[in-house]
Amino acid sequence: MHRYRRLWLVLLFLVLLWAIFRFSGAASHIDVLFLHESFEQHKLGGLLIFIALFALGNLIQIPGWLFLVSAVLALGRFWGGLATYLAACVTCITTFWVIRLIGADALREVKGGLARHIFAQLDGHPLRSVVLLRLLFQTVPALNYALALSGIGFRNYLLGTLLGLPLPILLYTLFFGFLADWLHWPVPQGL
Repeated sequence: MHRYRRLWLVLLFLVLLWAIFRFSGAASHIDVLFLHESFEQHKLGGLLIFIALFALGNLIQIPGWLFLVSAVLALGRFWGGLATYLAACVTCITTFWVIRLIGADALREVKGGLARHIFAQLDGHPLRSVVLLRLLFQTVPALNYALALSGIGFRNYLLGTLLGLPLPILLYTLFFGFLADWLHWPVPQGL
């Protein structure tokens, strides 16, 4: 039990953060309409709110597509996708440092053949591993937590995130843009 103390601390932190967010009523205010209105009222202020809420949302398991849809609807495909990329990168960095601060490299304490195999791959090809994981799972909170607790170096985490996120964000941006067109939602056009 003592061996997994840091993992328990991370879990406790995440549960407390979720409970505060949920029971304070703040969770009921974060939706596509709120984020859209934040952008509409003031682009820079809306962007800062968007980034902060995306980072908090990632820590408490709010799906990233909610943020992407609101950005595309408020800013259009190009600017919405760019805003989402920026926010996703900041979110991943924030999650990395918060979870690393609490849990350090706690996953290295997990024993077993599968864990040894995963860490061997991660240690042998850290940049490639993060890029591939980002292509597959984007900003999924569990991935961010696992990478932060894995002991991977921040440089490889950052470069892998910067290189792995553009393609999936582009594809999701195009998908939600086409969906908005099909449903006749107003989406700003052009750059």
